[in-house]
Amino acid sequence: MPHIALPTDDPGIRGLFRFRPETAAPLNGLAEILLRGDSTLSRGERELIAAYVSSLNRCRFCHSSHAAFAAAQLPEGMELVRRTCEDPATAPVSPKLRALLDIAAAVQRGGKEVSAEHVAAARAEGASDLEIHDTVLIAAAFCMFNRYVDGLGTHAPDDPEAYAAVAEQIVTHGYGSTTPAAEHSGPRP
Repeated sequence: MPHIALPTDDPGIRGLFRFRPETAAPLNGLAEILLRGDSTLSRGERELIAAYVSSLNRCRFCHSSHAAFAAAQLPEGMELVRRTCEDPATAPVSPKLRALLDIAAAVQRGGKEVSAEHVAAARAEGASDLEIHDTVLIAAAFCMFNRYVDGLGTHAPDDPEAYAAVAEQIVTHGYGSTTPAAEHSGPRP
């Protein structure tokens, strides 16, 4: 049961977006740029970073959502997502992505946990400054999204198919495409 009265029973962040639609637009815009905008990292790789950080934060809704979104965009599908979230050191990802996942994990622990060694290791594997920047921002943004979703006690479906159904919509149309127009324009008193 959510900690506040929401105008819908939509799970996770979708219910929160209907509660406060004026915050939904910029948050969806940030997700759109970070996860679907122009980048030398694939959309699937960026979703994998989001799913990994969400798994570290134990945010079931965000982890399940972004795992489904990553799986839909990676040739290796959910098996790669599962293996990466369980143990990125042994997952079959590129050395560059592994180094970026190390940076993401450091951000999840705290911004000052990212060291010059993390950055040097990523650069040694071919990561650009833009890829390092975006990895840090994806990880930081997902720490915020995870805390938003869990901090207000939203619910997360148990059925993986619920997330897979939304994945097709996100992959095809982007963030914001699944957030229906709000029935109410602001917080309830």
